[in-house]
Amino acid sequence: MPSSERDTALALADATAAPGISATLAFTAVVDVAARQALGRSGLGERFIVPITGGWFRGGPGHAGLAGRVLAGGADRQLLRADGIKELHALYELQADDGAVITVDNRVLIDEAVQPLRYALSHIHLQAPEGPHAWLNRRRFAGTLQPLRPQRDAVLVRCWLLDTA
Repeated sequence: MPSSERDTALALADATAAPGISATLAFTAVVDVAARQALGRSGLGERFIVPITGGWFRGGPGHAGLAGRVLAGGADRQLLRADGIKELHALYELQADDGAVITVDNRVLIDEAVQPLRYALSHIHLQAPEGPHAWLNRRRFAGTLQPLRPQRDAVLVRCWLLDTA
């Protein structure tokens, strides 16, 4: 691309107001897990799986109706890359107190080298049935992940609703 065309395109970008992004807490989940199981090495790194055995969740401010339990049966697939980065892909279900089942697809990137607080952020895709939780299908979410060991064999997932500010 000629320099003048690039400059023109980027000048247009600079002249266009950027929307801000805000994040509000959609829900907090305590996700109980079993022991990690090794699946062997692949060309991308060492593979593991962590069974999800249950847990509880509750909605953040303004989302009181979003509460219930984490269903057993999901799993967190993990890849420990050669550069030390962990890629997690957790797929599991939440059952709200009203009976609705919400599927959580959480993809986490963890960098333990960042200290004192490790980098553990994710993008979360939620799939809900029609009804009071259907709004979850129409929004983007980001997440944080913190271990709860040794107090509990669980992780703490905070799911943040992203919006334009």
